[in-house]
Amino acid sequence: MEKVLHMLNRVLNGVTAVSLAFMAILVFGNVVLRYLFNSGITWSEEMSRFLFVWMTFLGAISALKDNEHLGIDMFVKKLSPRMKKAVFVLTNGIVLYVLWLVLDGSWKMTLINMDSMAPATGLPLACVYGIGIVMSICMAIIIAFNLYRVLFGKRSVEEFIRARESEEELLVSSQQQAVPEVAGK
Repeated sequence: MEKVLHMLNRVLNGVTAVSLAFMAILVFGNVVLRYLFNSGITWSEEMSRFLFVWMTFLGAISALKDNEHLGIDMFVKKLSPRMKKAVFVLTNGIVLYVLWLVLDGSWKMTLINMDSMAPATGLPLACVYGIGIVMSICMAIIIAFNLYRVLFGKRSVEEFIRARESEEELLVSSQQQAVPEVAGK
């Protein structure tokens, strides 16, 4: 299981990196062609936009997998472990519902735009709206897996609560730790 997850993580990161690289090449190449040769690639702007949409949604999956989405944990950190678990289950239930809404809307938009083509690239617009389907399914799997691990004791809820300090707090605490060492010498 770990090997499969590691491979999927590498594929996700690889697709995101390739999207970013291809997007940068297209935009830079089009700028060079426009200013130096007074021409350009007609479909590069549209393709860059599509790649940006895909890269953003794939990055959201990656951020959820690594528990890197923004969150406010000021109140949750003060709760008892039992209440933390209840809040974790409730909030993830809400997120699963929102993901269902995204899946439903993306599915409908994909079906509606199956025959519509993008003007410059000629790609079906279903390719653009399809990322909502991919994202919602992948995120739902991640959340369901995390819920299972918390509910059945495989992991502690504290591991999923965003209890990391901000960069400023880390800097202040490291400076405070360095001051007594200097004063003691």
